[in-house]
Amino acid sequence: MARYEHMLSSMDKRQTISGADAATLVYEAVPTFDEKAQLVNVGKGSGHEWQAPRSTDLRGPCPGLNAFANHGFLPRNGYATISQFVDATTKVVGMGPDLAGFLAVFGAAIDGSGTAWSIGGTPAPGVGLGNGLSGSHNKYESDNSPTRPDLYEYGNDYKVVIKQFQQLMDLTKDDSITLDTLTKFRSQRFDDQIANNPYFFNGPFTGVVVQPAAYTFIYRFMANHSAENPVGLLTKDVMKSWFAINGTDNNYQWTEGHERIPDKWYRRAQQYPYSIPYFQLDFVNAAILYPKFLDIGGNLGTKNSFVGVNIANLTGGVLNAGSLLQGNNAACLAYQFAAQVKPDVLLAPLAQLGNLLGSISSKLACPQLKAIDDEQLKQFPGYTRSRVA
Repeated sequence: MARYEHMLSSMDKRQTISGADAATLVYEAVPTFDEKAQLVNVGKGSGHEWQAPRSTDLRGPCPGLNAFANHGFLPRNGYATISQFVDATTKVVGMGPDLAGFLAVFGAAIDGSGTAWSIGGTPAPGVGLGNGLSGSHNKYESDNSPTRPDLYEYGNDYKVVIKQFQQLMDLTKDDSITLDTLTKFRSQRFDDQIANNPYFFNGPFTGVVVQPAAYTFIYRFMANHSAENPVGLLTKDVMKSWFAINGTDNNYQWTEGHERIPDKWYRRAQQYPYSIPYFQLDFVNAAILYPKFLDIGGNLGTKNSFVGVNIANLTGGVLNAGSLLQGNNAACLAYQFAAQVKPDVLLAPLAQLGNLLGSISSKLACPQLKAIDDEQLKQFPGYTRSRVA
């Protein structure tokens, strides 16, 4: 509970700091670096040497999970249990156990068997159950990805769009990709989606929580740490390794499924795990800079047709558009909406997921929403298609 109370008491401090990196000063006021403890050894003899995936191995839209599987931190076939996901994300990149547990349980419930799930598509018979992360568009995986396309615009949600990667590189100054850079890029991608994607949908959960994670996780989990840069430095070369990109500006190439952890790479300090409170500060910081990120709604089947929903109607009058940025209201809406999402399989641990989401809502001191009325969302093809996919 102390971490959540600290987060709540840090809100005023956060809002006096400009830029998307503001949360760093709240949570890592005195950064530390321990070379031995933070090294992730993937060299010869480590047992985590990089291996290219086999044709039967599952890889999907998340470059980090793909890299974990390629190094054997997750099963190399790409199908893992809840405990394996929690173990890999906490130990390899320093994700907080609370955030790791939520993401793993939600993935198993929405994308898998209830106890395990695929980081890619549907597993082969005998491997596992569920549609996998690649089959969870606008349920877990979301529109407005940094490098991946929208399923209904391109026909897939996992192949890198080199043009988008180049756009991020064009925003990068002095070979350092910062959280500020990524947040500006997210704003650019948000506008591009409205202008070019007839099915763009910014949902209460996938838009408010999953979409910002796709950007903040790049910096918070992929940056390399050192005594000179204890908070982390994300260079183009480091990011290219994580994203399976080769080449140089205006001549980048992607090799599908070949993501890898860079050599001599040091994770974030375990003293500063990236927990739900830390992530909460990151995504609210971004929304303060760009309030449009909290515009729940979507295009109506044509380009530039974005319509927002009435938040008061969506929440039974408990919240409104003006109150979303107050305290933890945006996160509360997102997590409580996630709690009523119907899973794809009957075996999903609904009680476990419900208890976990209830615990998060309680710790965030959320206003009680009896239910979230999704009738307004049914006008958006990007939402309705995901309900039957």
